[in-house]
Amino acid sequence: MCVGAGTGLELIYLAQAFPQWQFTAVEPAAPMLDICRQRAEECGIASRCTFHEGYLDSLPASHSFDAATCLLVSHFFMQQDERRNFFSQIASRLCPNGYLVSADLASDMSTSAYQSLSEVWVRMLRYSEVPAEEIEKFRDSYGRNTAVLPPIEVESIIASSGFDTPVLFLQTLLIHAWYARRTPRSLEV
Repeated sequence: MCVGAGTGLELIYLAQAFPQWQFTAVEPAAPMLDICRQRAEECGIASRCTFHEGYLDSLPASHSFDAATCLLVSHFFMQQDERRNFFSQIASRLCPNGYLVSADLASDMSTSAYQSLSEVWVRMLRYSEVPAEEIEKFRDSYGRNTAVLPPIEVESIIASSGFDTPVLFLQTLLIHAWYARRTPRSLEV
């Protein structure tokens, strides 16, 4: 299950790497899901995919999933209880011991390390030819429209949502990525 599948980049990568896997793409933005579907068709993997326009709470109940990806999505939940509920919804759809791979912006914005990483982040965006006005929009949104929390807080939210303690396996500037297994105990959302 790809939660917040967007235009399908991770779905296509995983489908090509694991030709026996089936996928459910969950995406509330119809234009993004249309691109995802079109790319899946072009890559010849659409027959292995279910496309759901909407949020997790509108995804019909089905079998449990073995794994879920959630890349650059949860930091848009500004309230910790909303974020916890989001991860709980993912956990409730996974098999016991199913895996979550989650990546989000994370940093302690009050530290000098954040300031240093933020400067490098802006340089990276400039080198990527992101327009200056877009870069400023990004920077202004951190903490206001994007919940950039210290990594330990994100880990705590995931762990309190039906998962074992997350394992940080990647950090690229402000992006942190974790994997976690769903705890075997039953969950109620």
